[in-house]
Amino acid sequence: MTGPVAVPEPAVAAAPAGLPLLRIDHVTVDFDGFKALNDLDLTIQAGTLTVVIGPNGAGKSTMCDTVIGRVRPTSGRILFRGEDISRQPEHGIVGRGICRKFQTPGVLVGLSVYENLVIAATQDRRWWKSLTFQPPRAVREKAEAVLETVGLADRREALAGALSHGEKQWLEIGMVVATDAELLLLDEPTAGMGAAESTRTAEIIRDLIGAHSVLVIDHDIDFVEQLGGHVAVLHQGSVFKEGSLAQVRNDPDVASIYLGRPKA
Repeated sequence: MTGPVAVPEPAVAAAPAGLPLLRIDHVTVDFDGFKALNDLDLTIQAGTLTVVIGPNGAGKSTMCDTVIGRVRPTSGRILFRGEDISRQPEHGIVGRGICRKFQTPGVLVGLSVYENLVIAATQDRRWWKSLTFQPPRAVREKAEAVLETVGLADRREALAGALSHGEKQWLEIGMVVATDAELLLLDEPTAGMGAAESTRTAEIIRDLIGAHSVLVIDHDIDFVEQLGGHVAVLHQGSVFKEGSLAQVRNDPDVASIYLGRPKA
């Protein structure tokens, strides 16, 4: 038996020509006198990779929380496709095409890898109230495609709870991709991984560029080097330097506040 066909959401109009996909426009977040973000200004273009690095307490996670609507700016704006989303609820921001992966995997451990991806890919989840229903074909096809993208096709039927830590991270990246969000926020996607898993994660992320814009938060310079892309260094809640990794890595001011030496 097949369930009801998912009703597609109305297509979101593209940003006017020349506008960035995301603009963090002079955003300050003040927690009782502590400025977690301090006049932060950052622009992300469509189809690109931006990597944000910085020491602990620089404001990286607060920045993601503010973009996704978990934290409200004290001042400034978050613009997505030219629209001010600063006061939108989190679910409304997700519906506009931004999706976040947190540092700790949040997979549904009692369901299979495939089922996790099906749920992530489903806009109309009414059919999931009964496991006797079959998800719509477009959802199944999306889940199958993402299995290949994140390299988990051979783990399709495995329970998510039985995956290794690295595989759980890849599954959650896949769940973010399966939402068809235009902007993917990946918070420390290699946390807890070994070198080989980190290399594979960099490959997965690089393959997403173009079809998606990706904002990665990380502090592992070896991993950032494998990613490539535009790098922004946060310090005390503001963008301190921007450029290629080589440019920021060789900047004496950056070295003095953060880099020092690569992770061993």
